[in-house]
Amino acid sequence: EEGPLDYLTLDYLAEVTMSIMQKLKSRDPKKGYATDFVSLLDRILPTLIAKDIKVVANAGGVNPRACMEAVLEVMRAHGLEGEKVAIVEGDDVLGDLDELMSSGEDFLNMDTDAPLSTVRESVTSANVYLGAFPIAEALASGARIVITGRGTDPGLVLGPMIHEFGWAPGDDDLLAAGTVAGHIVECGAQCTGGNYTDWRQIPDLARVGYPIIEASADGSFVVTKHEGTGGAVNIDTVSHQLAYEMGDPAAYLTPDVIADFTSFKIEEDGPDRVRISGVKGAPATPHYKVSMSYSDGWKSVGELTISGPDALEKAKLCAQIVWDRLVMDGCEYAAEERLEEYVGAGVCHRGIPEAETESPPEVVLRMGVKGPDRDKVSRFGPELVPLVTSGPPGVTGFAGGRPKATEIIGFWPALVTKDKIQATVSVLTA
Repeated sequence: EEGPLDYLTLDYLAEVTMSIMQKLKSRDPKKGYATDFVSLLDRILPTLIAKDIKVVANAGGVNPRACMEAVLEVMRAHGLEGEKVAIVEGDDVLGDLDELMSSGEDFLNMDTDAPLSTVRESVTSANVYLGAFPIAEALASGARIVITGRGTDPGLVLGPMIHEFGWAPGDDDLLAAGTVAGHIVECGAQCTGGNYTDWRQIPDLARVGYPIIEASADGSFVVTKHEGTGGAVNIDTVSHQLAYEMGDPAAYLTPDVIADFTSFKIEEDGPDRVRISGVKGAPATPHYKVSMSYSDGWKSVGELTISGPDALEKAKLCAQIVWDRLVMDGCEYAAEERLEEYVGAGVCHRGIPEAETESPPEVVLRMGVKGPDRDKVSRFGPELVPLVTSGPPGVTGFAGGRPKATEIIGFWPALVTKDKIQATVSVLTA
């Protein structure tokens, strides 16, 4: 509503999100997508139509088709018969894992090199990071709304560029440029002043402007925001985001291209405008990345607030009381199964002497346990709350009620050969 816009992109997915959505889908085949995306569209559809804005979102989660049906219902309720909605599928390979493994895909853990067979029976979700070309295909169908499952975050931005400019596989510099643009804006206001080191210099974060890419067919682009919004766009705010989640800056791997983040020129282009040009790219690898999750035991975590004087000393006594009582009850946990933190006494910067203090006015004691035995993990919760009256003075409250055992979701990153994965695009009309 604050200015011109051609495409609105929305990113709903993180690694753990896929597992949560898969669990929801297993309970109800109509679930497994971002329901708040549908309610958002219900609110903004009139503006989208009036300003001719297209939407690209990975809100489909593990059930893009159910998401599409829900969106079509909303569009019909707004009287938008004739508008098209497209979905990109093919990323969900949970049901294909055994066949893929039989064909020679070991799905080695990219962190540990362990084969997936070691946790195969516990896998709860498996999704391939698809590229941007299926999004461009969906837009070419005339779709107003494009819904994907798991794909790369920059791909949400690169897809519209491929569609608008006719970029093709092998246009490595151009695809790399679109990838850099997508990476800059993938975290929203994190490139317009959010989460910024010099935060005192950022005006009006309450009305922070979300980033806009003004893209050109030659691969150059400008990062900006709508006039009159809060936040800031400058070389520093953009550079902060460029370094976000970065491995090798000269080889940022995506399904579409390898982008070189050391290759381009970045310069001011006026107030709240940063221009990037000269991005270089290289051919993509023959693999997709696969994001898998698996059941990895149970955990229980709780917090107590302890006030001063001697808050830290009292908090340490509280922790020892809990561990001692559990041992007396025949329930002991190994060191790697126990969590004991003192928020307010330097826990977020542990090991930095000036960040640690022995005399904070209050401390939040965070304790927890984990392990494969749910009953043993559940035994921890009942021992925390009684400290309000049976521990040292100053225990002023506990957060979230009595801790309960919750499932631990483990993350398994792996690779799969591209020619064994098939992305598909489907289009329906409201």
